[in-house]
This record gives sequence, structure tokens and C-alpha cells, in this order.
Amino acid sequence: MSMGKQFRTLAQPYYWMNILMALSYLLAKKTKPICSMVFAGDDMCELDSRENEILFFLLIVIMIRSRKTGSVNMINYLSSSFIYTKVANAILWAYSDFRYGLAFLLLCILVGMLLPEPTYKGPEHITYFRTIQAFEDELAQNKRINWLVCFYTVWNPNCVNFAPIFAELSAEYNFDTLKFGKFDIGRFPEIAQKYRISDSSLSRQLPTVILFKNGKEVERHPKVDAKGKLLKFFFSADNVRASFDLNNLYKQCVEDKLKQSKPQQIMNSTTNTIAAIKKTQ
Repeated sequence: MSMGKQFRTLAQPYYWMNILMALSYLLAKKTKPICSMVFAGDDMCELDSRENEILFFLLIVIMIRSRKTGSVNMINYLSSSFIYTKVANAILWAYSDFRYGLAFLLLCILVGMLLPEPTYKGPEHITYFRTIQAFEDELAQNKRINWLVCFYTVWNPNCVNFAPIFAELSAEYNFDTLKFGKFDIGRFPEIAQKYRISDSSLSRQLPTVILFKNGKEVERHPKVDAKGKLLKFFFSADNVRASFDLNNLYKQCVEDKLKQSKPQQIMNSTTNTIAAIKKTQ
């Protein structure tokens, strides 16, 4: 995601409101007119040792969680940190005055109801498969087509969160030889067995995204290492782009299309020239 797009995203009410809430306690403490009114005196406008400890612990938690979730840009960092900053601010406000803490929690609930996190609501180019045979027939029919397929269930929160991201990627990268598909393995468990994906309520393999080239699987996430351990994968748009090399894959598909079209263009041009010569004779 470009910086311009990130700043446009930040302009949405969900983000700036959550940023204000994340900074609310610090702003109240460091802005003297507000501090004097809220905390009853200028002598209360400095952070004490307990407040510093809470903020330092918050910083460590955000860094660790952002690293584990694979946040790769400003929007990812902010989205993954909002829940922790809200909890920390609730503790800080309650530490100052229990009534403030309660009011902040009510504000969090109100903002969560009125300003849900923005999701992609644009067009998509996704084929929804219902049987293994239908998909395998599609792979066998034209092996030049690359398929990026998402295996999901409708009840899994990670799958629900990833759905708009996958839809946006399908609209961005869809091409004649690069297509996007989805399998609901909750409704069709035989598909999960075929591709070795657990669909249990405790499964850590949901969603699973697999790239097929020349009719065969070449890459999947999350993947299993040599010891059989499942490697964590954060399904952000940037992570999916990078892990499946979508930019280069799309570029290669376009270049291959151009190479194939040139001989046809030459043939059409030759045919038209011959036809024109015949007309003049």
C-alpha cells in the first residue's frame, strides 16, 4: 500500500477516532488547561512511576504483537495496536479515577458500534468452487492459468476478516491467466481432506491460500516446516502480495499474453495485406 493510500485511509473516522482514544490519556496529562480541569491541579500533570510502567509495558506488547502478526505498514501497525492501546488507556483512566475508566470503556463500546473498521466493498473476480472435480477440471482444461485459491469456512473469524482482502486482491490482479477461487471447506469437507487442511473449530490452518501453476500446487500459506510445525502467517494484503509474488506473477502473465498476441497480429496483418493485393489485381 502506497503512502498516499495509507494517509487517505487514515482520514477515515474509524482511524482518527481510535488514534485520539489511544492518545487520550497522554493528551489530557500533557495539555495543561485540560489537565487542570480533569485532574484538579497542575501538580497532577506529570506521569508518575506507575503510569510510566503501564505505558512502557504497552509499548513492549505492541511491538511483540505487531512482529508476530506480520504488520508491514502503518495501517497494519495501527490496526493491530488499537485493542492494546484502548486497554492501557482504560487502565490509566481508571487508575486516575474509576469513573473516568468506566466512561472510557463506554466510549470504546460506542465507537465500536458506530465506527466499525473499514473493509473493502468494491468489485471482486472470484470463482466459487463447489466440488473437487469442478476445480480439477478447471486446472486440467488450461494449465497456463495460474490459480490463487482460498480455502475457508464462514464461521472462522480469520476467514471473515480475510474475505475483503482477498476480494480486493482479486480485483487488482485478475487476468486471463491469473484467476482467484474459493472453497468453503465447512460445506465440503472432502476438499479439506484432499488438500490436507483441518476444518475443526481449533484449526490454525484457516484460511489457507494455495497457488497453483501448471495445474499443480507450488506455494501455500500457512505452511508446515520440515518438522511438521505449522508456521504462523498474517493474512494482510501486503503479506499475500509478497509471499505469492503477485506483482511479478501478474507482470509475467501480461508479458506472456503480449508474446502470444504478436504472432497473431503478424498473421492478421499478412492476411489483410494479401487480401488487399488481390483486390487491386
